[in-house]
Amino acid sequence: MSVYTAEYRQKLTTPDKAVASIENGSTIVHGLTTAEPPALLAAIADRVRADELKDLKIYSFNPQKHVAETVFAPDLCDCIQAYSWFVSGSDRPKVRVGLNYFVPVYFHQVPRLIRDYMELDVTITTVSPMDKAGYFSFGTANDFTSTAARHCKRLIVEVNEHMPRVFGDSLIHISEVDAIVENHVPLLELRLPEQKPEDQAIGEAIAELVPDGATIQLGIGGIPNAVARYLEGHEDLGIHTELLVPGMIELIEKGVVTGRKKTLHPRKTVFTIAQGTKKMYEFMNDNPSMESYPASYVLDPSVIAQNDNMISINSILEVDLLGQCNAEFLAGAQFSGTGGQLDFVRGAFQARGGKSILAFYSTAKNGTVSRIVPRFKPGTMVTTPRMDTHYLVTEYGVVDLKGKSTRERALEIINIAHPQFREGLLREAEDMYLI
Repeated sequence: MSVYTAEYRQKLTTPDKAVASIENGSTIVHGLTTAEPPALLAAIADRVRADELKDLKIYSFNPQKHVAETVFAPDLCDCIQAYSWFVSGSDRPKVRVGLNYFVPVYFHQVPRLIRDYMELDVTITTVSPMDKAGYFSFGTANDFTSTAARHCKRLIVEVNEHMPRVFGDSLIHISEVDAIVENHVPLLELRLPEQKPEDQAIGEAIAELVPDGATIQLGIGGIPNAVARYLEGHEDLGIHTELLVPGMIELIEKGVVTGRKKTLHPRKTVFTIAQGTKKMYEFMNDNPSMESYPASYVLDPSVIAQNDNMISINSILEVDLLGQCNAEFLAGAQFSGTGGQLDFVRGAFQARGGKSILAFYSTAKNGTVSRIVPRFKPGTMVTTPRMDTHYLVTEYGVVDLKGKSTRERALEIINIAHPQFREGLLREAEDMYLI
């Protein structure tokens, strides 16, 4: 029995009692994605519905099911101001009509916002069971949660035996925790989109850009995850990534990823968020090769750049003929967020031998809309500026924009557009005096 068992029992309580001390007007941050604490979120929502709480501010990042069904529920909008640093499918409709609010920010800066710009009252998150030394692990969600846990007035953790115990800077001691609840429910699992025919051409093209011994980052979305299968012929890859996904775990299991050639954290898989399957979470649990750190470290471009041959692979929604990339704005509204894309675009290019790759399908809406456009519609947000764009990849090819003139850029970007749109894009480029 641990010497901390008595303290654990003293702080162990029910979800209702754990949130009873939250006051009107409180600012709350919750764990990200798989670390959303369902029991605590439900208890807060119950107090609001019982007219015991009002004027709450709740900050989220890529909110998932548990948040959407509790504190972000439509009937609580009058009592809870909902803020998102990264918009997801669950809060996208509310952001569009002004019921939830998007907070523009680079992911690596979120911990600093919490530390220096917020009066944070409460942090709630799911953690792994306590070890014999009295430590819980943030598991799948270090990101900004570890910073929030240490800069709030009250920390409440929801212990879940399914949350993996992860190494790195991912531990919090019971002495730093104010209340504990237990709720051993399955963690949310990542649903990846079905493979598309274009994925093979894109995956093979990207794989040719990745040298053996490279350190890779795969962003959110179907394309980056689909790329993993085309890296299976590589050797001694390493991982330094915002998001750890099942495709990466498969590369580790197959011996493709060893981390032996990494110049920063050699032989370690470094991440700040993990989202995948039950099998993946079990692989991560108590695995000394897995290290998690805050987003302020993992996504800091100056840290990313310390990985020689750093290759970042992310997806975008559209690109214009100047090379500006949009990965977050769709149909006149916020669709997601900048997240860590630009952090890795800049950090990877700054690395010795590094490359930044932005991949996308050439068309949308069953081939009726080109994702390569002459110029963005007014109001469209630029995620990656033209000065930062490096490699662009579609199913029709690869272009390297670095060092290219506006004329050369326009012509090369048009060459990777769907053939049915190329003639129209050439005419537009002429009208824009690009060619």
